[in-house]
Amino acid sequence: MSINNENFDLQTYLSKGAEQLVADALKATLKNPKESAYIMKFALAVRAASKKRMLAEDNGEHIPSFLIASITSRCNLHCAGCYSRCNQATIDSEPVKQLTVKDWTKIFDEADELGISFILLAGGEPMLRRDVMEAAGKKQNILFPIFTNGTFMDEKYFELFDRCRNLVPIMSIEGEKETTDTRRGIGIYDKLIANMDELQRRGLIFGASVTVTTQNIKEICSNEFLKKLSDKGCKAVIFVEYVPVTDDSMELAPGDEEREYLKNRIDCLRKEHAEMVYISFPGDEKDTGGCVAAERGFFHINSHGGAEPCPFSPFSDINVRDTSLREAINSRLFRELRDGGYLLEEHVGGCTLYEKRNQVEKIIAEGKA
Repeated sequence: MSINNENFDLQTYLSKGAEQLVADALKATLKNPKESAYIMKFALAVRAASKKRMLAEDNGEHIPSFLIASITSRCNLHCAGCYSRCNQATIDSEPVKQLTVKDWTKIFDEADELGISFILLAGGEPMLRRDVMEAAGKKQNILFPIFTNGTFMDEKYFELFDRCRNLVPIMSIEGEKETTDTRRGIGIYDKLIANMDELQRRGLIFGASVTVTTQNIKEICSNEFLKKLSDKGCKAVIFVEYVPVTDDSMELAPGDEEREYLKNRIDCLRKEHAEMVYISFPGDEKDTGGCVAAERGFFHINSHGGAEPCPFSPFSDINVRDTSLREAINSRLFRELRDGGYLLEEHVGGCTLYEKRNQVEKIIAEGKA
């Protein structure tokens, strides 16, 4: 994507975007008094957090409104083409030296103080860390979307989601039954549908995450598929463009034609079907002046504490075990990526830093020299 708008104010855009996201969520939950009450309360917290970030910006410090936290590297599924497994960031065995619940609680506390309003919990499979989920539920000023495969959802989790409305499960689904089970495993689709039915029965808000490829884009954008999600009570759909992890998988990455189709489809959905919130990643970055990784809009903390630009770009030169969240935000790697223009150039596939991984590794090596 080409960036020509020198007057674009990223911080203002993201702050307004966060408020709009909450406003859209409020519209989507009007028929659910308990959810609406929480969203309205959270809206006030978002505005207060935005003021904190704006004040920091005035003092020459940029604080993102979003953080992605991969709270475990363990996962029970072997989804076809999983970027995390290809990067060895996800494993089958019990993780070694991963951050403790005390470590994550410290991160959540610091994020709240800095004005970070959204922390996306990911993995591996995040619902394997019930201890961290309990800790997140106590931070009511922060909304925690939980990107989960849905296989560990049980009665205790339903009770936790009811008690802590700031925890919002976002279940990964690839389309209809055949498409989902082909990529994620036999029986996964039926489990997801059963979860949705139970969440709807209990009046709990949830969303869906869809990996967009050249093979499923028409299916996951179809009225039939999206209506099914809406009828099940889904309130948000996050479209994530497939990131090629090998040269052989490049053909699955959406090209210009598919991206334009997705953009137009989402624009239409936002106007005609306001009952759900629609987010496109990295499609929505076009309005932010380029890739928003490396703390321009968000950054990533892996399960062992490494502060990374993005889950798709697993490179780090600083660990939150040894420093504060604020210091991690201002790491040398993040500064180099932002100031060096690495995030503003055109790219192929879902991640601009994927193509520049050799350059990213060089920056880290130079910092250690």
